[in-house]
Amino acid sequence: MTQPASTSGLLPGFADPIGDSQQSFRGMLDAMARPGSVRRLSLPQAVPEGWAAAVTSLGLSLFDQDTPVWLDSAAATEEACRFLRFHCGCPIVGEPGNGAFIVIANPAEMPPLHTYSAGDPLYPERSATVIVMVNSLSGGPPRSLSGPGIQDNAVIAPAGLPDGFSAQWADNHTLYPSGVDVILAAGEEVLCLPRGVEMKEG
Repeated sequence: MTQPASTSGLLPGFADPIGDSQQSFRGMLDAMARPGSVRRLSLPQAVPEGWAAAVTSLGLSLFDQDTPVWLDSAAATEEACRFLRFHCGCPIVGEPGNGAFIVIANPAEMPPLHTYSAGDPLYPERSATVIVMVNSLSGGPPRSLSGPGIQDNAVIAPAGLPDGFSAQWADNHTLYPSGVDVILAAGEEVLCLPRGVEMKEG
């Protein structure tokens, strides 16, 4: 008879798996509908090594057996992989272009946005969502956003994005309705950049 896998030493997820997951999912949707706004997500009981609380919350809310996930080397700790396999059941893939979700813990060395699946005009929903852990959602170089969900413009100033990110975003935006969506996360908070939004520095 097969014995159940041991959960000894495994980090817990949400205290209220259904309620906390729904709250975080709604928070993410609200941030995606209002680009540039910052939303705080439900706190997990524990956070894997190398992960922010908000990224852990997103994983528990969004990842499942039907969503392949690619992790950069800083995010792909043994503890994090065990956590995802147990709580989410998501396949962890070896190539960034195969991920429905991408988790970046080291933005300075992240692959450029064109590396990830952008979907296509007939199936834009097949594009990847890129979750990037940054130092802070404020205090960095200002960037102006305009487009759907924004009245006039919104100014964001995340600290820790890679050099050339605004140029990468401009290229990504030209693919609309294809292209990737990006979620920036720091601590317990997220800020979303849907593909339809334009970004300008300054």
